[in-house]
Amino acid sequence: MKNIVKGILVMGAALLASCSSRQSLQEYYVHNSENPNFIVVDVPASILKMDAVDLTPTQKEAVESLRKFNLLAFKKNSGNAAEFEVERNKVREILKNGDFVELMKINSKYGKGVVKYLGEEDAIDEVIIYGDSDDKGFALVRVLGKDMNPAHIIQLMQAIQKSDYKGEGLGEIGEFLKG
Repeated sequence: MKNIVKGILVMGAALLASCSSRQSLQEYYVHNSENPNFIVVDVPASILKMDAVDLTPTQKEAVESLRKFNLLAFKKNSGNAAEFEVERNKVREILKNGDFVELMKINSKYGKGVVKYLGEEDAIDEVIIYGDSDDKGFALVRVLGKDMNPAHIIQLMQAIQKSDYKGEGLGEIGEFLKG
């Protein structure tokens, strides 16, 4: 009986040790959804109104692979600069997770960022777009889909540019992302 109990304890300790103490991106979203410094919006892919747009077959396939977008933004101001640094570092640490594959880096006049994905190269389930600016804050967008393809992401961006979508339905986060 002692050996059985000892074996269970050893297995339990090994199981606990193997569990990661790292926060997942999903946990980060949930944890900060009530924080007043964050703007959080979950929107269905249908908000893009791509039905009326003349799309190539590849662009159409890219749009159909989308399910929804989770948007999280931290709007920096003079009163939350210290918290901004803490939160930005948390997100950067989460994105260093080896499960995320970097697709491209972004460096623009608005700030720096990165596009990463989770899943297999030919069957992506989640694309993460992260960008930050020292004066404005940061935005984190999770694009959730089914069997998305990296080439589809570029096709999707082109399709959105073809549409007349101007950020309707995004509320406060749409204004944040624009300016």
